[in-house]
Amino acid sequence: MEMPTSSVSSSLQVRVAARTWLADDILGVELTPVAHTALPAFEAGAHIDVQLPGDLVRQYSLYQLPGDTPRYRIAVLRDPRSRGGSFALHEHVQEGDILTISAPRNHFALHSGPEKSILFAGGIGITPILCMAEQLARDKRPYTLHYCGRALSRMALIDRIQGIASPDASHAHVHVDDGPTEQQLDARAAIGAPSAGHHLYVCGPTGFMDHILNTARELGWQETHLHREYFAGAPIETSGDERFDIEIKSTGEVIEVAAGQSAAHALLDAGFDLPLSCEQGVCGTCMTKVHAGVPDHRDLYLTDEERNRNDCFLPCCSRARTSRLVLDL
Repeated sequence: MEMPTSSVSSSLQVRVAARTWLADDILGVELTPVAHTALPAFEAGAHIDVQLPGDLVRQYSLYQLPGDTPRYRIAVLRDPRSRGGSFALHEHVQEGDILTISAPRNHFALHSGPEKSILFAGGIGITPILCMAEQLARDKRPYTLHYCGRALSRMALIDRIQGIASPDASHAHVHVDDGPTEQQLDARAAIGAPSAGHHLYVCGPTGFMDHILNTARELGWQETHLHREYFAGAPIETSGDERFDIEIKSTGEVIEVAAGQSAAHALLDAGFDLPLSCEQGVCGTCMTKVHAGVPDHRDLYLTDEERNRNDCFLPCCSRARTSRLVLDL
């Protein structure tokens, strides 16, 4: 998951201990601490920010829970549409290099409790989903995993999925586009009828995720039981954007957001310490409370219910439908 240029907060120094090819165009990178101190613990669904050559910061999910020797493992797809992050990791970061990363953060955590989890991964979206399957298996909680890809050669970590699922791998289902018809994903059958004890988690390309989520909604699933993590925001049409004002509730200060400027960068330029990560509305890092006014929500992070409340927005990508937004900052 790629993130734009930013600074890494809560910085940690790690060494690239190993680089391993996990599948076609997918590089596995193992990170160990430079100092003789343990890396911070994390739960399934967490990610780290990685500072890369070229003053880039990118965000990658951790795909394996820490074991006896804590280390972080990430998997990086070389994407031809990359803005530089995957290219930098594939071509310029070598074993032995020292990198600066953030402590793990989690916007995609598993729901607590004994409920059954239904996991869907598309392509490189297997990274947080594998970690979820690992945690559910460790906790002896029920789950089913569906892993979808174009071809087996492009699907990383299949052996690990089958290894943690069960002796007969009955929890794990692999669906390949170029495979036999009978093994391809039937989303309606895989999702099933909604239940108070079921939660769905999905990660992967936007089209794949939308298919899974929309199918679940058609089957009657409630949004509170649907959990997702997008890799990137969809393209946004900005040609009709107009200026608007942000008022800071605590001080009355008014900040102008120009037509070609994001609300986040207007706030940063005005001296506010606003945390930023993805700048595409997918991670929720910059979510800000709205006191008055109506946001123009353009993110993929908030649910429809949260958007309809209009009491928060993501200033990295969203704007205003009213001439002024009053923010609790």
